[in-house]
Amino acid sequence: MIENFDFEPFLISFKLAFFTTVILFIIALPLSWYLSQTKSKYKPFIEAITALPIVLPPSVLGFYILWALSYNSPIGSFFEETFGIKLVFNFTGLVIASCFYSLPFMVQPLQSGFESLNKNMLEASFVAGKGKIETIFKIAIPNIKPALLTAIIVTFAHTVGEFGVVLMVGGSIPGETKVASVAIYEFVEIMDYTQAHIYSGIMIVISFLVLLSVYIFNQKQNKKFGI
Repeated sequence: MIENFDFEPFLISFKLAFFTTVILFIIALPLSWYLSQTKSKYKPFIEAITALPIVLPPSVLGFYILWALSYNSPIGSFFEETFGIKLVFNFTGLVIASCFYSLPFMVQPLQSGFESLNKNMLEASFVAGKGKIETIFKIAIPNIKPALLTAIIVTFAHTVGEFGVVLMVGGSIPGETKVASVAIYEFVEIMDYTQAHIYSGIMIVISFLVLLSVYIFNQKQNKKFGI
């Protein structure tokens, strides 16, 4: 029933999406810039690895992330024995898994934005004595606002809607790893379709509003620059 509605899974989903988006922005910004500027023969290899989560089944990606973070792997055992930190079936594991799963949704829009920049503008910045970091933050980023907004919002929304990977790595621990998508799955399992409809309806509204905001912003930017 509606009176029994639990907001906690949504709060965990939004918290997870926030941390994932912030971490991925920090990681993806230099990576996207490098991919947009490099002529290295290894570029296709790096791009393929970056885009792999798009084509891999979530169960496959989730399984390998679960194994890599578990005590049975060198990474998992190192963190547990050295720092006493378990990386699976907790919120930390969810964030790590989400960063892997949502990486291409942050990298690809930023890379496309950087690639669309006028090369003469970048060269003029370098000629004026500005370094790469100053050029990125003062010239490049201010001129790719639509791509920047798209990357941030789509990454956030994609993380909110994650299911397979977060279920395998985090399970369904109330108050810690039980996100909205997992809650919907459990409602369907017990045939509580009323709650499943409510949760699913909220997810649809959130997804629609996120996409609508991106399209409206991009449309305004295109009109502003006469595109």
